[in-house]
Parts: sequence; C-alpha cells; structure tokens
Amino acid sequence: MNLRRWLSPGIGIKRWLLLLFVGLLFIALALASMLRQATRDLQPGGIGQEILDLLTLQFLPGSVRLVAVIVVGAACVTIGAIMLIRAFMDPFRSADGRQPLVEVIYQKRFLARGPRVVAIGGGTGLSSLLRGLKEHTSNLTAVVTVADDGGSSGVLRTELGVPPVGDIRNCIAALADSETLMDQLLQYRFPAGGAATDAHALGGHAVGNLLIAAMTALEGGDFEEGVRRINRILAVRGQVVPVSATPLTLHARTRDGTVIDGQSRIMRTAGIERVWLSPADVLPSTDALDAIHDAELIVIGPGSLYTSLLPSLLIPGIRDAVAAATATRIYVCNVATQEGETTGVDLAGHVEALVAHTVPGIIDVVLANNHFRARVPAGWTAEPVSLRWPARVEPLPRLVLEDVVDPGNAHHHDPGRLASSVFGVLERELRHRKRAVSRTA
Repeated sequence: MNLRRWLSPGIGIKRWLLLLFVGLLFIALALASMLRQATRDLQPGGIGQEILDLLTLQFLPGSVRLVAVIVVGAACVTIGAIMLIRAFMDPFRSADGRQPLVEVIYQKRFLARGPRVVAIGGGTGLSSLLRGLKEHTSNLTAVVTVADDGGSSGVLRTELGVPPVGDIRNCIAALADSETLMDQLLQYRFPAGGAATDAHALGGHAVGNLLIAAMTALEGGDFEEGVRRINRILAVRGQVVPVSATPLTLHARTRDGTVIDGQSRIMRTAGIERVWLSPADVLPSTDALDAIHDAELIVIGPGSLYTSLLPSLLIPGIRDAVAAATATRIYVCNVATQEGETTGVDLAGHVEALVAHTVPGIIDVVLANNHFRARVPAGWTAEPVSLRWPARVEPLPRLVLEDVVDPGNAHHHDPGRLASSVFGVLERELRHRKRAVSRTA
C-alpha cells in the first residue's frame, strides 16, 4: 500500500526515480565496459580471474545470475531512494509523527495544485464543510463571521474588545493536519466553578479562544495579524480569516415588528423578516477581499442563515466583492431547519432571504440535499428543509440536488459527500462556461 502511494499521481517522484535509474544504468554500462577490458588482461585460471568470477557470480547458471543481479540492484535502488528522501523529509513530518511521509508529500504537492476556494460562513456548518474541502485542495480560505456575542467569545469580546473568536477557532481546528489532536486542544474548556469567581476566571473559556486573544494582544491589538500568526503557528491547511477586524452586532426585525439585538438572541427567534449590522459601514478584511478576488470557487454555507451567513454578506465590501467575482458561486442550503430562526423555512425561503439581503445574481448554483432517510437524533424537533423552489428570484440560480446528509444524523452534512458534490458542481460549471465561450466564438 505504501509503495503504491509513493507511485500515485501527484507525488512528483516517478520522473526523478526514472532519471535516477537511467543514470545508474549508464554507470553500470561504463563499469561493465571497464570490467570487460580488465578481463582481457587477466591470466586464465589465475587468482585474479577466480576473484572476478566470484564477484560476478559465475558459479550460478546464466539465467539465475541475471535475475539475482536485477533483484539485488532494484532492491538497493528502491531502499536507497526511499531512505534518502526520508532523511531529507523527516523534519517536515506532521506534528504528531504518525502521518506517513508519503501523505505529507502528497498533501504538499497534490493539494497545492487544487482550485482556489473561499468558504463564507460560520458555526458548525462551515467547519464541517472545511473538513471535506481540505481533502481536495489546500488553497482554502475560510471567511468567518465576527457577530457572535455569546459564551466564551462574548466574554472575551466584552472584556478585551476583540472580535468573537469561537467560529475562527472551530475552523482552524477543522483545517489542522492533526485534526483530532488539534481539535481536542483548541476545544478544551477550563471547568467552571471553584474559588475563582471573578470576571477574569478561566472557567468556561476554550483554549483556542485564549490563544487567539493572546496573539492579538502580542500583535498590539491587530486582530487580523493575530489570526494570521495563529494560522502559521498551527500550520493549518489553507487559511482562516475574519470577515472584519471590527466586532459586529447583529439586529433583527420580526414580521410583527419586534426588534431583537444580538446574535445569541436572534438565533432563538422565529419569524425573522430582516437583519442588519452595526456599525453599518464596517470595513472588510483585506485578506478576505484578496481571497474572494482570486477565487475559482466561492461557497456560501452551510450554516445558520441569519446568524452565520448573512452577517458576512451584509458587509458592503464583502457583498460587492462576491457579486463581482468571476468564480463559481455556490450556496449550500442547510439539510434541516433550525429551531428558532428558520423554523418552517423551506428551500425557497432560504434562497429568497439570501438574495433579498444582498443583491440579485449573487449566487450561480444552489446545492440542496435530496436524501430524507438519514437517522434523526432523538428529541430533535427540527425537520428536513423541503425542496420548494423560489418563483420570485431573478435571475434564478441553477439547482443541484445531491445526497449530502450525514447518514447518522439527518441534521448535519456529511463532510466527504458535501465536498465531493461541491467540486462536482465546479467541474460542471467550468464545462458549461467552456461550451458557452465556444458557441460565442
């Protein structure tokens, strides 16, 4: 298995092994020529001739001697090449030391040639998407919302003035090479209670949140640079960037006119009609804008419609950059409604709300789930998003239906299936654009 992996496409090693073999072959031919010349000068039956016969395995039959030389030579070349590569590459192994060397090289070489992808959102939906995407490309940028005001993120936001870091932490953990170990570390929360009861106690804080806050402080309060440094230190596959360096406050108005302030309250509110941000003129992250401009694929969602996706798209600079992008833009709809903000909202409602809060034509394709027989968690009151298609959206995006749900949980996407479907959509869109260009020409 390991040898086949070394010779798989994308590693970039077969051509150099072939060149090494050709070089050794020329050296062998030269040595054979020298040996032939030397044998002419030896006395038949002498001690020199006997030593030479022994070294060249003359005591074996001709066919056996040929096979033995080939086998020994091939073994020496293979072992020598692998050990030489290992000696050079051992310093670049994964942090936990358990990832095979060939996997490290595969990731660095093959995944580096993958398409440039930008994923916009937050919450568990975005981190689930990233877990699947990172197996296809390392040219990944996660643009993460900064409107959270609850839990550890909310406390750090109030005490230190830093934007909320919880969703950023989740995405960094999802993109880490040693995902399980890194996830355990970054997600670990210090237990609450005990003697420390003041506002600065560690109780309830996740290690990842504190790391990002500390790095921001070391960078003189520059939140964007602090997150960049964390990306480099933890060697994530791709990069995670905040949508803005300014903490955002989300506001919502329900259909009965009630105004709700704060992401943590809005997510529990049903009947939302409109959401907006304060400050309204916030500047977007330069890293986010650069990534969107260079992207070949932009994925919006999955995630909470009003509290994870729209807070990023409501920033004028981000909205305009996505609308003007030449990349294929996909909206991944949730597989299930969320109790509160999307109770009873179908596929049409999701798409109409997204377009109404941004601009027409901001998405090219809608990817939705069409498999409704996955296991439903006990006690879960949400329901699958029904597939009614909108009639009031112009221009109407293309609809793609795929089985992207986690078979063991009907309310979550399966990372592998979702990523495969997303890249399948990208391939079809690229072929569609090529055919359109050909017809125009």
